[in-house]
Amino acid sequence: MDESALDKQVAKVPLTKTAPAGPALRASDADRDRIAEILREALAEGRLTAEEHAERVEGAYRARTLAELEPLVHDLPAAYRPADAPAPERPPADGVRPEAGANLIAVFGGAGRKGRWQVPARINAVAIFGGVEIDLTEATFTQQHVVINVVALFGGVDIKFPENVSVRCTGTGIFGGFDVSTHEAPDAQAPVITVTGCAIFGGVAANPKRGKRVRNLND
Repeated sequence: MDESALDKQVAKVPLTKTAPAGPALRASDADRDRIAEILREALAEGRLTAEEHAERVEGAYRARTLAELEPLVHDLPAAYRPADAPAPERPPADGVRPEAGANLIAVFGGAGRKGRWQVPARINAVAIFGGVEIDLTEATFTQQHVVINVVALFGGVDIKFPENVSVRCTGTGIFGGFDVSTHEAPDAQAPVITVTGCAIFGGVAANPKRGKRVRNLND
């Protein structure tokens, strides 16, 4: 086959689109939570100041791609996989992949959700010199397990929930308050809300609202 014939054959081969490089991959809620946990540990170890921690946490929850997340921990001795080899997301214990999460960010201001709304499996609440209000008393629970991840730096997060749900707390107060009214509902099918995160010179409060009850999981 002469050179001109070979060129014609090559021209007929369709070009295939390649997947975007690692840094261009979209970041997931699990990726953002992993970075926030690394930053929290760095703050507790004294590797970051409160101001640096607040700035980086805000950047983590605003990040859209892995490339935006990586610089937030590049100078920290943490086991973070490079963007071109991201760790696979771990499914939840019950094997059901949750719906997309929600981010509530208040910086020198306020943010919140209340009324009739669908509660996602994960809510990230960041209050920096501001306040976040999360009212679950009229909300619709589309899955049983809900995690509220809180970062309060010189700010406050107030959470209201129905009386008959289970509430658990794994949060920490550092020169701040983490006041969560824990409760185990007698109904094994009741929604389970886990409040986690940290309050640094700030406050987190989670309490039931009298008279408000969830009748069933999808109500």
